[in-house]
Parts: sequence; C-alpha cells; structure tokens
Amino acid sequence: MTLPACLTPDRFLADLFAAKAARQGGVIRRKRRDIERFIGLDPFLADMRRRGFSVVENAGQLVIFCNREPLRRLT
Repeated sequence: MTLPACLTPDRFLADLFAAKAARQGGVIRRKRRDIERFIGLDPFLADMRRRGFSVVENAGQLVIFCNREPLRRLT
C-alpha cells in the first residue's frame, strides 16, 4: 500500500479499514513504523481498543484482528 506523506490520521484509518479483510472481520497487518508515522502508536491502539479489536506485534509488523473474538495462542 503506497501512502502519501500528507495522509491524515483519519484518512489512514479509513484506508486501513477499507481493506476487504477488515470489512469482513478478518486479519490485516501493517508496519509499525507506518502506523507511528501516520497516526502515532498510542492513538492507533486507543482506536483499536474503542473498536474492540486485538493487535499483536512481531518483527515490526502489527497484526490487527478486525473482530471481537478472543485470541488463543497455539504454540
């Protein structure tokens, strides 16, 4: 996903949740540095809490579960 430098935080979130997987309650991922650059990590996580979504991080990637289902780690 190519994003312009002038992207507002609201537009970033709108684009993020316009993804088909997000609309269908699936899983999406974004680089942490992109989230920090366009919206800031704390405001992003606050919005995820407001939506009831879970977020995990691994190797600089944030994985967003676009539903309110519980997570269960298998290994």
